[in-house]
Amino acid sequence: MTRSRIFPIFISFAAILFAVGPMVVAQNSVQPRVFLLDLKSADWKKMSADPAVVKADREAQSALKAKILPIVSRESIPPSGDKHDYMSQAPYFWKNPNTANGLPYIKRDGERNPEIEQYPDHDLMDNMIKTVERLSLGYFLTRKEEYAVRAGEILRMWFLDPATKMNPNLEYAQAIPGENSGRNFGIIESRGLTRVVDSVGLLAGAQSWTKADQAGVEAWFGKFLTWLTDSKNGRQESEAKNNHGTHYDVQVASFALFVGNKALAKKVLEEAKQKRIAKQIEPDGRQPLELARTKSWDYSTMNLDGMISLARLGENVGVDLWSFQTADGRSIRKAILYLEPFARDAKLWTTKQIVPFQPEKFYTAARRATGRYKDAEFQKMLASFPKAPESDRSKLMGN
Repeated sequence: MTRSRIFPIFISFAAILFAVGPMVVAQNSVQPRVFLLDLKSADWKKMSADPAVVKADREAQSALKAKILPIVSRESIPPSGDKHDYMSQAPYFWKNPNTANGLPYIKRDGERNPEIEQYPDHDLMDNMIKTVERLSLGYFLTRKEEYAVRAGEILRMWFLDPATKMNPNLEYAQAIPGENSGRNFGIIESRGLTRVVDSVGLLAGAQSWTKADQAGVEAWFGKFLTWLTDSKNGRQESEAKNNHGTHYDVQVASFALFVGNKALAKKVLEEAKQKRIAKQIEPDGRQPLELARTKSWDYSTMNLDGMISLARLGENVGVDLWSFQTADGRSIRKAILYLEPFARDAKLWTTKQIVPFQPEKFYTAARRATGRYKDAEFQKMLASFPKAPESDRSKLMGN
């Protein structure tokens, strides 16, 4: 159901912070409010921050020139008639070749229908997220106010300006032509907004980012959080058994922390022990619902990354998902260990994978667990990972 562009960009973003955090945080009396990014778990003595800072500065400079368009810029009109509403078409549904009008659409899992390009909302949002992320990171590391200024302009465009902002809902996401105007599965498309939350946190202390800006963005996310928890689509996505349910929880917990609702975040994360880990991971570490997909490797690593995000969020409210394990051995640790042999030898992967096999999807996710599991087996596994190039941010994850 999801878009095929499954790449946890925020992980590499976190990697730079692992590498350079203390050097910068010490210069700023305002502690960033971030929830997925980890500013404390690196072994700083083993890392050289300079290459990461230079690269982040260069990317922020480039981001200053990026053309960012608001959601209202597209020509298509949502079923509501309100251009501020997000809309998209289900990527894996195609016209029926056996009927004159192409209805009902049929599902071809993992195969993206080019028709979806007529609705650019997802691309517009992705571009906004990536650009704000690079600018806020550049500001955090260099304190160049120009980065914060531009990040603020984009955030106001998307979340505050009445003329251009997105409405806080995904009521019309991943619609199937002829069948519905939107589905709960579309909520996966907003998972990148968790990176916006942490990007806003990195703007703390910037002269151009005002208290009114902060309050306004928090208010937007508060409304979106209410829609996620109270709408029909949101309630249905909450009950999803696979990666959709996992990443729904990541969003709810992240946004709840952002708006100060720690009780809700803690509730969701506590429930994830049984609702996500116990039900989605087998005792041997397999994730059956992801293995059933046509891109089984991609979805297994994507869901694992979501589980790891839940564990990281849990650290903010005293919920330990890293060490949670059912009586029969289901755990995040087991899911990581299960996938590792296949990352080393893709020929061992026998379930369907209709796109190229990318072992780095696993390595990037698994490195986020660095420092969480101290046992010899896990440490040996981490040590066996191929070394990332000097320019690759993921190698800067904390030990």
